[in-house]
Amino acid sequence: MLKPMTAMGLALCLALPAAAQDADDDDALPAGLLAGPNKQDLPEIILSVGEPLGEPWALKSGGYYEVEITSDGSGEIALAGAAFLRAIWIDEIVIEGLEIRPFGLDSLEFDEAGTMEIGFVAIKPGSYELAVPNGGETQRLQIVIE
Repeated sequence: MLKPMTAMGLALCLALPAAAQDADDDDALPAGLLAGPNKQDLPEIILSVGEPLGEPWALKSGGYYEVEITSDGSGEIALAGAAFLRAIWIDEIVIEGLEIRPFGLDSLEFDEAGTMEIGFVAIKPGSYELAVPNGGETQRLQIVIE
């Protein structure tokens, strides 16, 4: 059992950080992994029947990345990459202002034209790819997480 003075000291220590915080601290930036300085925008992936997906990505483990994936509506197009999608932590997927926070993904599919934005943290180093199933070599995006 804690002595009364020890309990009071513990309570003061726990209360100090909250009391020391400025009431108008709305402009403060988040710290850590999701902080602005740690975020990097990746080149947009355009999904179009028979067209290349883009240049390879080199990511750093622990880096926060955002990518827009856009389908031009030229066909029903999937994007698979289970190994890559399991090597990252997905913060959110945004589709037309709707935010999804999934536990995990195996693939994505566009039935019509549209854009989604994915925010994620690269976790597990290795070589990966995102690919349009049966799309050939040009419809593969090579990804390395260092």
